[in-house]
Order: sequence, then C-alpha cells, then structure tokens
Amino acid sequence: MKALLQSTCFIFMLTTLFSAVASTNAFADVNAVEATIDRNPVMIDEAIRLTITADGSADRDAFDSSPLLKDFVVGRTSVSSQTSIVNFDTKRTTVWTTTLFPRKEGTFTIPSLTIEGKSTKPIQVKVIPVQEQSNVARDYFVTTDIDLKEAYLNQQLLYTVKLFLSSNIERGSLQAPEMQNAEIKQLGEDKQYTDIVNGRRYQIIERQFAVVPQASGEFTLRGPVFTGEVMAANTNQRFGFFNRTQQINRVGPDITVNIKPIPQGIDYPWLPSEMVRVDEEWPQGDTFVAGEPVTRIVTLTALGVVEEQLPDIPEFYPPNFKLYPDQSNTTTVEKDQSLISQRQTSLAIIPTQAGNFVLPEITVPWFNTLTQQTEYATIPARSITVAPASGVNKGNTANANTPVSSSTTVENVPNDVPSTAAQSSTDADNKTNTSDFASGDANTNNIGPLYWVVTGVFIALFVIALAGWLYTYRKLKQSRTFGQNSSVKHVVPGSHALTSLDEKAQYQNLMSVIKAKDIRSLSPSLKQWINALTAGNVKHSQFESINRIVNELYALRFSANKSDASVQTTQITKVLEELSNEVKRTRNEWKRKDASDNHTLSNLYPAS
Repeated sequence: MKALLQSTCFIFMLTTLFSAVASTNAFADVNAVEATIDRNPVMIDEAIRLTITADGSADRDAFDSSPLLKDFVVGRTSVSSQTSIVNFDTKRTTVWTTTLFPRKEGTFTIPSLTIEGKSTKPIQVKVIPVQEQSNVARDYFVTTDIDLKEAYLNQQLLYTVKLFLSSNIERGSLQAPEMQNAEIKQLGEDKQYTDIVNGRRYQIIERQFAVVPQASGEFTLRGPVFTGEVMAANTNQRFGFFNRTQQINRVGPDITVNIKPIPQGIDYPWLPSEMVRVDEEWPQGDTFVAGEPVTRIVTLTALGVVEEQLPDIPEFYPPNFKLYPDQSNTTTVEKDQSLISQRQTSLAIIPTQAGNFVLPEITVPWFNTLTQQTEYATIPARSITVAPASGVNKGNTANANTPVSSSTTVENVPNDVPSTAAQSSTDADNKTNTSDFASGDANTNNIGPLYWVVTGVFIALFVIALAGWLYTYRKLKQSRTFGQNSSVKHVVPGSHALTSLDEKAQYQNLMSVIKAKDIRSLSPSLKQWINALTAGNVKHSQFESINRIVNELYALRFSANKSDASVQTTQITKVLEELSNEVKRTRNEWKRKDASDNHTLSNLYPAS
C-alpha cells in the first residue's frame, strides 16, 4: 500500500512537471501569424487599418513596418497582448495595429510580414479614385487646393485645406502638409462654416498655409492627415459614460508643383514678389544744421516673402556726413492671405559743414511675378541745404556752398554721438578768415581791381562747373534708367488656344473676383482671362492701363500710411470699379480688333 502511494505521488509530480514544461514551451513559441485589413477596395483619401495577430508569446518589438513603406505611408502602430486559460489550456496572443495611407491609385500588395519565424500571407489592395457621386455617402473627407502649380523659387504659394464633417466628432487633429525643401506656415485662424455638397450638409473647417519653396524642381506637396474619433454606430447606450467611439482617418490629395529656378540675367539679390516698395520717414523733421543729428528711417516692404529673403537696403551719402546706424529690424506679418515682410533701418545723420548737398536715390531691384520682369522700388534723390551752426560767422559759409554729390556707403561707428561734431575746424576757419579780412582792408587801395578780376573768374568757373555737374548727373540718371528698362527680359509662360466659351467663363470669374473684392485672387484671374482672350499671344504686361490700375490697387491696399480703415475701403472700392470698367472696355475693343484684322494687335497694346 505504501509503495502504491509513493508511485502515485511520483507520477503526479512527473505529470505536473511535464505540464509546466509544455506550458512554458507554449508561451515561448509563435504558432501562427495572420494579417487582416478593415476595407478593400479603399478610396484614395481613406486609410487602411492593418491588424497583425500572432498566436503565441511574441516580443512586442517583433513587428517591422519597413516593407510597407514602398507603397504606403505608415501611421502610428499600437501593440496589445492577451492571455487566456480554457480547460487548463493557456493561450496567449499579441496584436499589432497600424494605419496605412495610400498615396496613389492602383493595385498594391501588402507583402508577407514575418514575426519570429512565422509569416503572413500577402494581401492585394485596390486603391480607387474618390467616388464623390457614389450612392455611398461620404461622412468625412479632406480636400486640398493651391493657387499656383507653377511658380518661381522663393515665391509664395497659397495652400488651402478643407475638412468636411457630416456629424460632430468627439475629438480630432489635422496635420500640416509636407513638402521637401519648403517653408510652410499657417495663415490666420481656422474658418468654420456649413455648405451643401451633393445634396448633403457638411460642417467645413478651412485652414490655409503659405508655402515658400527653397529649391527648384518638381515636388509633391503631401496632403494633410486627419485623425478623429466619432460615436460608433449601433452601440449599447445603457452604460452612459462608457459609450464606445470609432476612430476615423482621412488624408488629403497630394499636389505636384513645378518650381522654376531664378531666370538668367538676374544680377541682384533674388526677390520674387507681387509688390515691393521702399519708404522713408524723418521723425525729427528733414531740416539740416551743421553739427546737429537728423534721424532717417527707411522701410522695405515686400509681399509674399519671408523676412530672411529681404536684401539689405543700399544707402549712400555724401562724404561730408557722419553716419551712426542703428541695428536693422525685420518682421513678418499675415494679411489678406499672404505674408508681408519688412526690413527697417534707422540712421542718425550729422552734416559736418554747411552748404548744398544731394542725397542719392535708394533703389531696390525686385522680380515682379505677375508681369515676370524686373522692377525697381525707389526713393528719389533729393537736394538738401545744410544751415550753418548757430553762433558761426556767416562769412565762413561762402566757401562751403559747393554742391557735393559723391556717394559713400554707411560706415559703422559707435553710437555715442558728439554734440559738437565740427567745432574745432569751425574755430580754425573763423581765425583764418579774420586775418584774411584784416589783410585785405590794409591793401585795398593797392589790389582792388585785381581782387575783383580774380573774384569774377572764380565765380565764372564755379557757374561752369555747377552747370557741367548738373548736366552730367542728368545724363547718368537717364542712361541708368534706359539701361534698366532695356535690360528687362519678359518671360511668358506657355499657353494654348482657348475657345470663346473658355474666355467667357474666365471673364465671368474675373468679374466675380472684382465684385467680391478678392485682391489675392485678382492677379491670377486677370492672367487667365488675358490668356483666354488673346489665345496666349499677348503678354500680361502689354496691357498698360490694366497694369497701372492693378499697381495702384496694390499700393493702396498695402500702403504704409495709417489712414482710417473706412477711407481706405472706399478708395479700394473706387479703384476696383475703375478696373472693372477698363476690363470691359479692353474686352470689347479686343473682340472688335479680333474680328477685323485676324487677331493682330493695335497700337493700344504695343509690343514689349
């Protein structure tokens, strides 16, 4: 009996040990791996949820998503483990869940994935276009748009994203678009409104971005990804706060853009924009007195660029001026769906002697992306008169009235400005002049006639020199202006013949833009209408009257004057009405000419 009991205990212990070993082996090995997706086919703007289930104990880091990157964008991956015991049978499973975003239409294969020696079966996925007109209602989707698909290096692009929601969401996030070699910045706050699409009402969230490309070539602007949670359909409502939610993922369509390099012949700092201007301020007034400082503030403003693109402002002054520059300030603001950058320089100017001088003009060259030609933002040259310092003998100024036009750049000197910049030299001059006058009084009777002859010769030489200088200055200015104008190279994008129906549609679109006072869309709409009207045979820049009104509109809209907002709005409305009338007149005249002389230009549109 005792022997039987010992044998039974031995067998039981052996069985228990065997079961433990078997259980350990069950946890250590992966028996099978399975891959599944939540939908097939899938539309281009939808996401696929890929689930990998491993039967057995597996390392949580065993899943490698790199084979999926060939055809999909892989989102965040989550992992969970579960252990169950049924009839003393222990079972453990490990589940990986990730989100895949297709980037183009077609048929793609999710390759075989290996987890600790076990592999899944490949899955073919069909990606179809967006079925906007399908019977299946689209509850949530994202659209993307861009104002220009072809632009120059550093030229701002306006990118618009719209999120359509058929019902309220519990929570959600919308990522920013992505593009290589580009600076992307959101413009303003989100806009929220409702609209009806295909007979269904949606809540729309609109977000805009400024895209500034930093390299030339063809690039893909990746659509933003939206991730949110909504209440799951047909859920049990008995549990109150524990209602289940369903995750949704949507991606906006990609957009391909062509970024053109800097045109040949550009020999100045590259600054592409729709509007550039340079202004000056004299906070203390522009009255000059020898030895006293005067502050000059020069501001460079450019539309559609970031502040890093702004060049230094070239300032030149006569050599008889001491210059004490302050550190320049740059800033970028958002206004009217565009970036506006400014560079401001402040300079203390101290003339060292009295007389007449010329402050040379300030010129900043820039590339107009609307007319596709070089233009110049300018502060004209100005003549100034420097009064003598108070207490200085006026006889001393007779030798200081010679005009000075030679230019020197701003020098970097300390900021401590002396109060008497030319005191010592003035005192010396006074002493010299006093002795000269004394000597002259003693010898007046002997050299009087000779004195007047010499004086007359010097006056005549001075008048001749002054006339020659003025003539040379005007010729140089005319030559430079002619050289600038003659060096302009027009670059007209390729265009194709458009039908009269296309022209009518573009004309109606342009009138709608003018009526809506949409200044941002004005220039592209004008360009599209002119291309349709002229069948691409006439450059935008040849319509001088229209360009003049558009430039006036931009100058008024982005003026540095801090005028009343209502007055500014009234002025803009008046200019827009003038533009509307000019467009109608130009259209009628062109159609008459087109019918009479087979699309030849009249003298109204001179060739560049």
